[in-house]
Amino acid sequence: MIRHIVLFKFKPGISWDDPRALEAEGMAAKVGGEVPDLQEWSTGRNISTRPIAYDFAVIGLLEDEAALDRYLVHPFHQEAIRRWREISEWVIADLEE
Repeated sequence: MIRHIVLFKFKPGISWDDPRALEAEGMAAKVGGEVPDLQEWSTGRNISTRPIAYDFAVIGLLEDEAALDRYLVHPFHQEAIRRWREISEWVIADLEE
């Protein structure tokens, strides 16, 4: 199993007041229902106010690397990425469980 974790940090000038942030959040929430290879999917805003904190996270669970590869190129996932790319930078980790 692979636990896929992505942390998003808004670009300067972007906040949750920006409609693009709300659209990206809503799109991210739907990825779990649109990408069949995801066995689990969780999203959420970070509540930490520390300067090092990221703003938003997604966490998914996939069967194996082949499923991860399919998830990465899935059209709905690609559209979600496009929206986040406009407003944020991100880091990822893929953990074997």
